[in-house]
Amino acid sequence: MEPRWRRLPERQPGCQSGCGGGECGRARALPLPDFLPPWSRSAARRGPAGGPPGGGRGIGAGGGAGAAAGPGRRARPAGDPAPRRVRVVSCRPKRQPKPSSDEGYWDCSVCTFRNSAEAFKCMMCDVRKGTSTRCKDFSLCYWNPYWMLPSDVCGMNCFWEAAFRYSLKIQPVEKMHLAVVACGERLEETMTMLKSAIIFSMKPLQFHIFAEDQLHHSFKDRLDSWSFLQTFNYTLYPITFPSENAAEWKKLFKPCASQRLFLPLILKEVDSLLYVDTDILFLRPVDDIWSLLKKFNSTQIAAMAPEHEEPRVGWYNRFARHPYYGKTGVNSGVMLMNMTRMRRKYFKNDMTTVRLQWGDILMPLLKKYKLNITWGDQDLLNIVFFHNPESLFVFPCQWNYRPDHCIYGSNCQEAEEEGIFILHGNRGVYHDDKQPAFRAVYEALRNCSFEDDNIRSLLKPLELELQKTVHTYCGKIYKIFIKQLAKSVRDRYATSPKEK
Repeated sequence: MEPRWRRLPERQPGCQSGCGGGECGRARALPLPDFLPPWSRSAARRGPAGGPPGGGRGIGAGGGAGAAAGPGRRARPAGDPAPRRVRVVSCRPKRQPKPSSDEGYWDCSVCTFRNSAEAFKCMMCDVRKGTSTRCKDFSLCYWNPYWMLPSDVCGMNCFWEAAFRYSLKIQPVEKMHLAVVACGERLEETMTMLKSAIIFSMKPLQFHIFAEDQLHHSFKDRLDSWSFLQTFNYTLYPITFPSENAAEWKKLFKPCASQRLFLPLILKEVDSLLYVDTDILFLRPVDDIWSLLKKFNSTQIAAMAPEHEEPRVGWYNRFARHPYYGKTGVNSGVMLMNMTRMRRKYFKNDMTTVRLQWGDILMPLLKKYKLNITWGDQDLLNIVFFHNPESLFVFPCQWNYRPDHCIYGSNCQEAEEEGIFILHGNRGVYHDDKQPAFRAVYEALRNCSFEDDNIRSLLKPLELELQKTVHTYCGKIYKIFIKQLAKSVRDRYATSPKEK
């Protein structure tokens, strides 16, 4: 706002001071505005030393027109009219106190983070509102790496520590847990499966390998030779079954296959797990199937793919002598599990009106259906989810693509549109000439190394080999075998070192 200027009235005839008819030689003081602060009001009244109120210059206490204007100034000649004095009156409003920006917030006494009024705990360090602390005399930045600070440490000296701990809290390192059971001559097949998981995956992997004792040394040597990758860890476990029925469980279907039924009871510290058979090949990052866990609703505990897409060639709906899930049953070669939920759930069954937990239902099921099951542990899983269908999440056939999906003609529409995500070479097709398309993919990944150039050069030779298989039903649609594989290679190894 521009200041207003106020002038004294014009000088009257015979008046040299411009006082408006008042006493000559003394300026008439105007009333001072109320909004001036006390120090400025007193200074205005006092004026310069020896001068009149109002701060006029050049007229002394009793001086007239010819009085000296002050030290160092030229005296005004006699008869020269006195200059008009102008007084500045400011119109700036009185400063009002600003509203406090702290209203509705509170500062944490530990980390000094400003929290909203509704929060009863600090959003940074979880300390309750109103917690008092005592300060130490020295700086404690990064002094205590644990979650809670000592009671004698205040937040002022450890703000950065609190921020550091908070960043660790909200960004935990998530590992994907992958389990496999290997017995007999399955070492090479299992290593190829693990290699395919490592090549394309983004997040770190934790392998849980259940194998016979004679295979442990070979697994350790091979996996230790990959340690330079630093993208996985592994743990070797012996094959273990309940002691009272160990022999019966081990001979069920294939050797050691039923071990997967006891994984929730053995790996008690693991929350979620992806179990796969040894004859699995990942053509897409494990991260993608792992993300399906987030699609589970509140009742679902596991995910599997249907056994068949076409009921006319289905096995369960034509030959099974026991209950099975859905129209064609489910295949357990690729099984994603929330094992925390599995351990907590009480399952409905046809043996008793009382619901049973996972560890209590397996043996009664085996005793009741022992003479009626053909595919061992997979049949038992079908029986469980027949009685508890709300607990199963069914993912498309492209996540568990088997020879059954093309041996009599293509019947997996999702794979035709997007390609195969996970290849399941059951029936031993990796090791014979019955399905050469499956074997070509297996051989390409088995011979592939972890060098980027080698992985990028994988596709062209593989496509040439697949073109030789067009005489088979699966070979006629060979492009679905490399469609997703090519995308995974491009996404993971897009640019060669020479182009970077």
